[in-house]
Amino acid sequence: MGKTALIVIDMINSYDHADADLLLSSAREVLPAVVRLISNARDGGVPVIYVNDNFGEWRSHHGEIVDTALAGPHADLVDPIRPDEDSLFIVKARHSIFFETPLSYLLSQLDVDHIVLCGQVTEQCVLYSALDAHIRHLRVTVVDDAVAHIYPDLAEAALRMMARNMSADIRKVDELSF
Repeated sequence: MGKTALIVIDMINSYDHADADLLLSSAREVLPAVVRLISNARDGGVPVIYVNDNFGEWRSHHGEIVDTALAGPHADLVDPIRPDEDSLFIVKARHSIFFETPLSYLLSQLDVDHIVLCGQVTEQCVLYSALDAHIRHLRVTVVDDAVAHIYPDLAEAALRMMARNMSADIRKVDELSF
């Protein structure tokens, strides 16, 4: 049996995009759970991997993405969960954390067969990433109080789909131990 990794999806964000106003309240609501989850993973020696949009800035790198988000009006949502020196960071261009990224290779190098997903957006990037993990035969846990949404009804449906169709384990942050 392999190891577990925590994947933090798209939380390094300036919230300067369509639907940001709808997302912000949910992001604020889940932030404490994301902070606890990252802290628990770090304390448990579990790799923390940030997979984040580049927001169309093709010359950007992870440091620039973090700096831009921290300089924005919603730095309070980024500062508590910023990557530390041991965190890994992958830049993505589309919804899935796997689509044309080196994540599959990285997970195999780390001997990871179980990923824990948190971040945003439940009904988009989290859903598509869970599906791509499932078809790669990875075990998936989605921490439902640590994923933000734009549309609550679609998020609920997405969580049900992940559980039913992808065998994802849906848990609360306090039900998960590393």
